[in-house]
Amino acid sequence: MRTFYQLVANSLVASITNNFLWFALTFWIYLETHNVVATAVVGGGFMLLMAVSALFFGTFVDRHRRKTSMLLSSTLTLGSFALAGLVYLTASDGIRDLGNPAFWAFTTLTLIGAIAGNLRMVALSTTVTLLVPEDHHDRANGLIGTAGGIAFAITSVFSGLSVGMLGMGWSVAIAVALTAIATAHLLTIHIDEPAPTPSADAPRFVDVRGAVRAVQVVPGLIALLLFSTFNNFLAGAFMALLDPYGLTLVSVEEWGVVLALTSLGFIAGGIFVARRGLGPNPVRTLLLVNVVLWSVTIAFPLRSELLPLAIGFLIYMVLVPFAEASEQTIVQKVVPFTEQGRVFGFAQTLETAAAPVTAFVIGPIAQFWLIPSMTSGGLADSIGSWWGTGPERAMALIFVVFGAIGLVVTLLALRSRYYRELSATYTGSPPDDGPSARAQAAPA
Repeated sequence: MRTFYQLVANSLVASITNNFLWFALTFWIYLETHNVVATAVVGGGFMLLMAVSALFFGTFVDRHRRKTSMLLSSTLTLGSFALAGLVYLTASDGIRDLGNPAFWAFTTLTLIGAIAGNLRMVALSTTVTLLVPEDHHDRANGLIGTAGGIAFAITSVFSGLSVGMLGMGWSVAIAVALTAIATAHLLTIHIDEPAPTPSADAPRFVDVRGAVRAVQVVPGLIALLLFSTFNNFLAGAFMALLDPYGLTLVSVEEWGVVLALTSLGFIAGGIFVARRGLGPNPVRTLLLVNVVLWSVTIAFPLRSELLPLAIGFLIYMVLVPFAEASEQTIVQKVVPFTEQGRVFGFAQTLETAAAPVTAFVIGPIAQFWLIPSMTSGGLADSIGSWWGTGPERAMALIFVVFGAIGLVVTLLALRSRYYRELSATYTGSPPDDGPSARAQAAPA
């Protein structure tokens, strides 16, 4: 457990670094361009790179020691951030122009550095099985969620302050320094793990077949992954529009503070899971949490004011650790340790692949059709009298529609056969096939 705690602390510093520069980049791009398409492309590109890289990361983790995976992650992040800083220093004012190659070189290098940090997180998820007793897996996942919440709270406020007061150049310098510190500390941590012995015929770089086979043998697991994929398809709209929506209401410094304060809910949710666990059936916990999440998503945009947004986002952040810890705990119990890296990577590929599609589509739709229509066009004339007009009401409309779709799908999932099968696999009890099966089984 001492080694696990050290790894969580080290990963906390790495997450602070990645989140800090990622938030700073998003804020900087919108403030320099005031273009929703630009933020959508960058956000979608981030998710697309994550989806493409996740299978490689999962295969790498299963074929190497966990410390090797984490060191490679830190080294790639450090190199990418350092090169991004070099581009920023040499490009001068031209880097603020969307048409300048230096802008996209700087953005791409920053994204690669942030994506490389995901290799560490895949490895960290599998160390729960390696280092923590099974009956404490949910609490260990809650601790990881708490660390993520702390990282989010720290970086969201300091990213806004750093961009607003110091500029993007100093933000990159801070990220490089923090990454170097995390890498040096990781070298001092010893993980007692034998060298993996992968099958001789297993692919060296991307083992899709092994991941699919590991998922298919667990009844209902593929349905859970597809459900999370659909949720992320809807979440692509929020990835593209949430920061622009918040920045239409407050300044970048104030928005950073709002994100920091609301992210305390992430810490609170993670602490609760770390202390109390998820209950006897994390599958049910996951779906019930999604019911509340989508309900909140429908409610907070009804008025474009800071208070509803802050309250809604606070509730959202409290519940996210429950959802993340539930999925991780399910995989850690029903999938063998030697295959968990590939399954976590496969899950990330499925769950993140859909979000870029939505982000790439919804950004241009919002920028070129919905925002103009809600400002002085047809939608403003038809629903503007009661819904409101302007860019913020256009983005709020998207949030409500997507939230309603997510709520309906989650309620259907709770009634599905796949939910009962996966619950039975996790708890070790026979599946309840619903009222009709119970009626047939009842004695005459």
